[in-house]
Amino acid sequence: MALYRKYRPSSFAEMIGQEQVTRPLSTALDNGRVNHAYLFSGPRGTGKTSSARILARSLNCAEGPTSTPCGVCPSCVSLAPGGPGNLDVTEMDAASNGGVDEMRELRERAYFAPAESRYRVFIIDEAHMITGAGANALLKIVEEPPEHLVFIFATTEPEKIIGTIRSRTHHYPFRLLTPQAMRQLVERTVAAEGVTVDENVYPLVIRAGGGSPRDTLSILDQLLAGAGPEGLTYELALPLLGVTDLSLIDATVDALASRDAAALFQTVDDVIEAGHEPRRFAIDLLDRLRDLMIIHAVPDAFGQGLVDAPADRAQILAAEADKFPGNQLAALATEVNERITSLRGATSPRLLLEIMMAHLLGVAAGTQAPAAVTGLEEIRDASAAATGVGNQPRGAAAALAAAAAVQATAKPASQSTPAPREAPKPEPQPAAPQPAPTPEPEPSQPAAAQSSEDLMERIHKEWITLRQFVGERNKVAEIMLAEAKPLGMEGTTLVVGHNTGALAERINSEHNNKDIVAALSEKLGTTIAVRCVVGTDPKAEGFSPAKDEPAAWNPRAALAEAEVAKEPQQQKQEPTPLPTPPSPAPAETGAAAAAAAAAADAAKSSDPWARPARKVGGEEDVEKQAEHFSDGAPLPPEPSDPDEPDAPEYTREDEERDMVDQSMEAGELDRRNPTEVAMDLLAEELGARPL
Repeated sequence: MALYRKYRPSSFAEMIGQEQVTRPLSTALDNGRVNHAYLFSGPRGTGKTSSARILARSLNCAEGPTSTPCGVCPSCVSLAPGGPGNLDVTEMDAASNGGVDEMRELRERAYFAPAESRYRVFIIDEAHMITGAGANALLKIVEEPPEHLVFIFATTEPEKIIGTIRSRTHHYPFRLLTPQAMRQLVERTVAAEGVTVDENVYPLVIRAGGGSPRDTLSILDQLLAGAGPEGLTYELALPLLGVTDLSLIDATVDALASRDAAALFQTVDDVIEAGHEPRRFAIDLLDRLRDLMIIHAVPDAFGQGLVDAPADRAQILAAEADKFPGNQLAALATEVNERITSLRGATSPRLLLEIMMAHLLGVAAGTQAPAAVTGLEEIRDASAAATGVGNQPRGAAAALAAAAAVQATAKPASQSTPAPREAPKPEPQPAAPQPAPTPEPEPSQPAAAQSSEDLMERIHKEWITLRQFVGERNKVAEIMLAEAKPLGMEGTTLVVGHNTGALAERINSEHNNKDIVAALSEKLGTTIAVRCVVGTDPKAEGFSPAKDEPAAWNPRAALAEAEVAKEPQQQKQEPTPLPTPPSPAPAETGAAAAAAAAAADAAKSSDPWARPARKVGGEEDVEKQAEHFSDGAPLPPEPSDPDEPDAPEYTREDEERDMVDQSMEAGELDRRNPTEVAMDLLAEELGARPL
């Protein structure tokens, strides 16, 4: 018989780890408060069905209802673990018998009185699988059952049971067992079996069981079945459970603590050669980092039961935890947790595992760097000296180089690279700490400005390459940056301009902005922020235009200049309003139009939004672009006709009147509707014949 059946509890007192259920239920039985329907819910293998049998046994005991069945009466003997069963206690699986016909049959049987027991008990497992019609068929008897009837529903998904049934039950939730409770259950079972089990095997079995007593006992049963005369050893359990060897986890932790890249990647090779699954290795490493993090934070973690490990490994784990300063263990665990999902179904799991190890080395080096070197700039300089490249993308190789450079700065005697030795050169700086007058901050400002100018010059030159680098992370962001233009630097923030406000907002959105910032920071070798504004004129945002760059069009500035240019002209015209001239005759239309064109040309030359003036003379229209001086200023308006010195000024009313007269001239009336116009235009553009 399987261990989980052989050692199934026969009373609530024998159950381990479900006190939230057994204690109140035992009290209710002892007080005689029996409900007609119960609901047991929780993960699989946590004892729901076993508890339902214990409840049925307690209800029908000759001394019951009681929480401690006598075990000798006919009802207790028949309902004991391994017993023959009882006619008055019916078990059914709703997964295969949850239809309306089965529920109707159950309802008919439920009305009959028990044959030999106090209660007629129906235990319905997987109750959430009852169909809607079946639940409705069962609802009436659950609402108003006879006094001799008790329902016990067991399910892993209580929310799927219809509310009208769930509301009429006493609900008891079951939970997964804690490692301490599971250890007690496993040790009790091993003692009952009379076998020898290595202490290091218990954590493996408990972890593989996942908190389920049934699954844990099933795994233990499999291991004990293959154990030899010497009992269940660690070497036998390890390959069967697929758990990583503790020595490999220890070697990985030691390599991370000492930032030894060679030892770390050699351990990865050993993991693969031993046939361990890379994702399982990463999971076991994450569990170890969790234990070390708890031990580092809570010195008495073993005494409080926060870490489940053999007693002989307590000192080893405590020594490993002491090798990591600060929150480094939490940072390493976070890195493993974020990358562990990429190993599922990977085509090259070894490569991904090695990439994970490279990032862990970078995390370890970054968190320990302040203890060896002071200042972020020194770390970057050391990394650049070790790699020999100034601005390289930061990947696994760069992280390893940074780690090596940090070690080099901590031990300059074993390093031949001159970069760390040249760091103490700026000895004149000790004179700077003297409380100098106010001019002292001024030298740093030009240097910062110069560095910003150099960075902007590089951004202008490499803007296309930078956009393509952004596209490797976010293709949509690259497309939106196609029409954007870098304007300048505000401290560490790159300000870019865009002609479309909607796209500027999309660039500033968190989803796109974080990819842009990450790509540009990695490509430029320095951390920057990115902000997008509407408009592509650097002057409008307070920046100087780039070298050899034409002035950008600024609509706001152009409108402002046009308004300023119009004000003096309007002030001159207001004091002496001119009389409205009579309507010109048809013969005089050409002269009036010529005067209008001249006046409009002069008035619109200062309007940046105006179209080129149209000069009308006789029967032909000639478009003439306004001429300008070399500095861009428009020419003054042409003088009036000398033959007519007293002619009144051509006003806007005259221009409108002339336009009306021109519209009255003879012409052809287009009587096509919009659809016909569109079809004709398409036919003309495509060279096709409309059908």
